[in-house]
Amino acid sequence: MTIAVTELEIPVGGDVLHGNLDIPNDAAGVVLFAHGSGSSRLSPRNARVARELREHGLGTLLFDLLTETEDLDDAYSRRWRFDIKLLAERLVVVTRWLTTYPGIPTALGYFGASTGAAAALVAAAQCPEIIAAVVSRGGRPDLAGESLGRVRAPTLLVVGARDQVVLELNERALEALRCEKQLIVVPNATHLFEEPGTLDAVAQHAAQWFVTHFPRRAAGSRRTTPATGRHS
Repeated sequence: MTIAVTELEIPVGGDVLHGNLDIPNDAAGVVLFAHGSGSSRLSPRNARVARELREHGLGTLLFDLLTETEDLDDAYSRRWRFDIKLLAERLVVVTRWLTTYPGIPTALGYFGASTGAAAALVAAAQCPEIIAAVVSRGGRPDLAGESLGRVRAPTLLVVGARDQVVLELNERALEALRCEKQLIVVPNATHLFEEPGTLDAVAQHAAQWFVTHFPRRAAGSRRTTPATGRHS
């Protein structure tokens, strides 16, 4: 399988967000990753899931939700990591920017981890015409608030069986969602899915969800509008 790899600088509010875009040839769609609090595009857990998605013919975009300046400030103040409104706005900006990027498949989805899952759900509610599917890993969908009821994209919630508090939050969120939805509980897994085989299970469930819900007609469809950001 041939994979086109691109390092991106995505314009946002006079600054840039750094990202890594990897697209297999003839990809059925692209999944944008929303990392959790205190993490970044270099998250090893998200990287593992992204590899699995690419093996299933899906493109991936892992990017920083914060600018470099914000990230440095957040390391001390923790000011930005729980600002779901800001994180969701960033995700929407990147999503709409990506739709202008040449050669991108028309089907897009979100994979969110922890607080990033809340941002993904809020963003999905704001982009119903763009987002085809959402997957949450150990997410905090409760932080999405009233946006849960406005999500239209099929949504998969994946939680560790030993992550009891987050599991209860996801069970309540499942009731609030009004879209096609499913909750999968991974046996023996805690919040970070560090136990052997548990993260692999997340990756496989996510890949199947996106493959199932991305429109098949998108497999050969590509965008041709030039992008406005920089890449190298």
